[in-house]
Amino acid sequence: MPEGPDLPGRAEPPPAADEPQALCASSDLEERGLAQVFDVLLWGQPARAFALRFDGRVVAYVNRCAHVPTEMDWQQGQFLDMDRRWILCSIHGAAYEPADGRCVGGPCGRGRLMAIDVREEGGQVSWYPSRDIRPVAFT
Repeated sequence: MPEGPDLPGRAEPPPAADEPQALCASSDLEERGLAQVFDVLLWGQPARAFALRFDGRVVAYVNRCAHVPTEMDWQQGQFLDMDRRWILCSIHGAAYEPADGRCVGGPCGRGRLMAIDVREEGGQVSWYPSRDIRPVAFT
């Protein structure tokens, strides 16, 4: 039986999971501003992730505190403390270094945020899947 995306009743195949996943325009991420929140699959389960610009560089992490696996933003896209120096968990106050996700204070101990490979090129920000963090296939 022939197969193909243009046959009736067949869904388009999902994008290759190892290819860059478009996230946003570079201009959408202001220095130490709101983060871009997006959906991923973490170990096959739905999860949220975020990307933000810090010291001129875009960084991205799974939106999950190392202390207790809960989403950290105060409000949608708001991850930084009042001084815009640390990523702060809104639940227990765990503080993380934005540059590398390392815990710098609070109940997260020696933990760190789970980083997502992200790159900025040609005015576009993209993220790259890993073995544990995959794109969500919308049908």
